[in-house]
Amino acid sequence: MNTEKNTAHKQDNNGFAPAVAPTASTTILTESESITTKETSIPTQGENMPAFYAKPKDASEPLPVVLVVQEVFGVHEHIRDICRRLAMEGYLAIAPELYFRQGDPNDYSDLSTLLKELVSKVPDAQVLADLDHVANWASRNGGDMRNTAITGFCWGGRICWLYAAHNPQLKAAVAWYGRLVGEKTMKQPKHPVDVTMDLNAPVLGLYGGLDTGIPQESVELMRQALRAANAKSEIIVYPEAGHAFNADYRPDYHEESAKDGWSRMLAWFKQNGVKPAA
Repeated sequence: MNTEKNTAHKQDNNGFAPAVAPTASTTILTESESITTKETSIPTQGENMPAFYAKPKDASEPLPVVLVVQEVFGVHEHIRDICRRLAMEGYLAIAPELYFRQGDPNDYSDLSTLLKELVSKVPDAQVLADLDHVANWASRNGGDMRNTAITGFCWGGRICWLYAAHNPQLKAAVAWYGRLVGEKTMKQPKHPVDVTMDLNAPVLGLYGGLDTGIPQESVELMRQALRAANAKSEIIVYPEAGHAFNADYRPDYHEESAKDGWSRMLAWFKQNGVKPAA
């Protein structure tokens, strides 16, 4: 059974990830009486996964769905605000807590420990299956499963590429600075560059030219793989932006690139048929 409650978060740092405290002065928090926001619990693989969602208030027709995949820091206030912003555009946006079996990212105050002790233990197969259950939940809670997209940031950006190769019903994906190559492990047997031939939906990749963690060599390698696969996907690189350029709560935020990326994302969704009713 799904359970819901009003949004209330007891995290440190005003609901933002403790590993990136303090928040920057550029932090954006969206408030609107035109949307509804709630926490819920989504049954998946025999367990109940916490999730946050936002949607237009009093919607009379099934809504287009956007699965929102967390950064490495989990579903903290920035990811919840991404959902609120998408709801204001007419979408049912859901952000599931994809680490919930392995632990809580809010228990970690530094990035390296978070990566080593929590994130590295989360299998891709588990994440992809959980996202399928999120999409099914959306179809039973005011969403149109035939009208579904995905977007994600950092850790979630990589997952977007993988999910576009996993779910044949997905219509569009937008990956923000997601890693494209890497060492293959039992938990991460493939990376985006390995799945270009299998993409079911077009992916828009948004990357920073100054991102030291995702070198331009790997971005060019991905472009070549997409061309070889004749994939209808596209990669945009912002020359003046680094990693996490959309994360307005962090010093990495690059406003011009973030705003352009947001506009491109919405246009990509609509171009590929994931759009609110007129």
